[in-house]
Amino acid sequence: MTLLYWLGAALGLMLVLEGLLPFAAPSRWRSAVRRLAECSDAQIRFGGLTAILGGLLILWLFE
Repeated sequence: MTLLYWLGAALGLMLVLEGLLPFAAPSRWRSAVRRLAECSDAQIRFGGLTAILGGLLILWLFE
């Protein structure tokens, strides 16, 4: 299987997981997005960095 296949599979899985909360609980999702909009840039950057490092750790563990 090629790298393109795995990237497509990863993207598809990410979209499924990202869509679960808005589909299952739209009002809670909307509330979470409102709270996120009130965060400072530094807080959002820290959350993004944490997600990147967590993703890299998972990739490293499953290598």
